[in-house]
Amino acid sequence: MSISLPSTGTLAIGGKTVHRLGYGAMSLTGPGVWGPPADRDAAVRVLRRVVELGVTFIDTADSYGPYVNEELIREALHPYPEGLLIATKAGFVRTGPSQWHPVGRPEYLRQEVEMSLRRLGVERLDLLQLHRVDPQVPLEDQVGELGALRDEGKIAEIGLSEVSVEQLEQARRVTHIVSVQNRYNLSNRFSDPVLDHCTEQGIVFIPYSPVAKGALTGPDSPVEHVAKAVGATPSQVSLAWLLARSPMTLPIPGTSSIEHLEENLGASTVKLTAEQLRELG
Repeated sequence: MSISLPSTGTLAIGGKTVHRLGYGAMSLTGPGVWGPPADRDAAVRVLRRVVELGVTFIDTADSYGPYVNEELIREALHPYPEGLLIATKAGFVRTGPSQWHPVGRPEYLRQEVEMSLRRLGVERLDLLQLHRVDPQVPLEDQVGELGALRDEGKIAEIGLSEVSVEQLEQARRVTHIVSVQNRYNLSNRFSDPVLDHCTEQGIVFIPYSPVAKGALTGPDSPVEHVAKAVGATPSQVSLAWLLARSPMTLPIPGTSSIEHLEENLGASTVKLTAEQLRELG
């Protein structure tokens, strides 16, 4: 299958430039998967196909598995191709299939960074995002520790996940922030103010769960109508809308299927007209 990811444009994250359609590796060991995937070899094949298709940004976290996801990425892709950026996260502990808890104590964040370095097989993490803000720990202490780890050369860049504009600006007063990763798609636009602020400030916005689901994408919905008009799938239209929404968006659709992966990346060739964008809202 021919994929033309360069048509999505690129974004600079620190010293690396990535295409604006990434891959969310959580689908391999995330919600619904506790521990290793049922078919480890299949998961490795998906990750290798991701890179073959030109993806240069892979998103993971220490809590996916937990810990298994980073190990899978190393098994599949190490030594990593030049230009590939692997973003991981720390600060959200998974103690069961659906049990997640924010832990932002500085000593814990430092421990998890050290372990992610080991699991990924690198000397420095390209991008470390605070997975959740721990309300029991001052935000300044959480991002301050990540800043210290960057100064030590263990992190290249720092990002945040699931934050408000106020939290983002609070963190930026402590250290340099290059990215925000919030849930955002056609059906869930709660983070509109955060995305608009990131666009104004030149901060990369990584929408997770980027494919819209629900009433908006049902039969005879705007998404279905536009998909038929452009000869694309509803998933591809959802992703194309995100790419058009702001020049700072970097969607990370995830899947454990190579067929679905190729479908998602096909969104890079979908061009929506101004009228179609208005129809989608």
